[in-house]
Amino acid sequence: MKRLDFYKGDLEMQLGIIASPTEASFQRAKQKGLDFIELCVNEGQDVQAFYQNRKDLLKWQEQSNVRVASIGRWKSLRIDKEGNVIKEELERCYRLIDVASELGCSNFVSGCNYVDELSYYENCTAAINFFTLLIDYAKPKGVKVSSYNCRKVNFVHNPEAWKIIHGHLKDLGIKFDPSHSRYFGGDYLQETLDWGDRFNHVHLKGSMIINGERVDDPPAGLDQTDWKTFISLLRVKGYTGGLSIEPHSPVWTDELGEQGVDYTIAYMKELLFKKM
Repeated sequence: MKRLDFYKGDLEMQLGIIASPTEASFQRAKQKGLDFIELCVNEGQDVQAFYQNRKDLLKWQEQSNVRVASIGRWKSLRIDKEGNVIKEELERCYRLIDVASELGCSNFVSGCNYVDELSYYENCTAAINFFTLLIDYAKPKGVKVSSYNCRKVNFVHNPEAWKIIHGHLKDLGIKFDPSHSRYFGGDYLQETLDWGDRFNHVHLKGSMIINGERVDDPPAGLDQTDWKTFISLLRVKGYTGGLSIEPHSPVWTDELGEQGVDYTIAYMKELLFKKM
């Protein structure tokens, strides 16, 4: 199957949305004027079925001219209690990387769990081993590997871990979401300034904190994130990857949720100087 390299020649940030692996997702993104969709095959979901569906994904991508910009896997255990890479999970990641390669998708996202029975040093060593295996498999296939800064079954989410793990693995990127930094007391702008050159993919998820408490994840642009400064800082760092809308609120659902997505699209297109 011929690999499609959609990213060749891209010189500016692209706007997309996290979606399910269906034909309707590609058509919805096209109707909304988006450049891509992002697919997540998380713990509990059928990786083999996703792999077997790759020809349909390729067909829908070509028909809609909406690409798949990132494939990721969240909330899975990668390391066992002895610090060894879990082979079955590694194979699942390999299959997702295979799909990414066939689709011309340049980014695969994964976390790495923390093992309480091991020291921080041993955990970092195990994570380096795991990500090295992914990078070595993905690189010849034209796919980059990124960690994510979400806290779900993952400890590689902050500068302390990045200094060790990404400091050692020069080819390991970062999928960054400002909301995760905000909710856990981090400084998302400082993290972007320090590590933005390693960002391979970015999530656009709103966040709202009142009196130190997380209240809701409203649509990006209707929240407290300084998106104007964040996007400008990405430009400073030379970022030309994807900006992926992540609807995540229990309040903004159904028709209201759709209106929220449309608002974020319009808001971000204005920041990116894209025509509506």
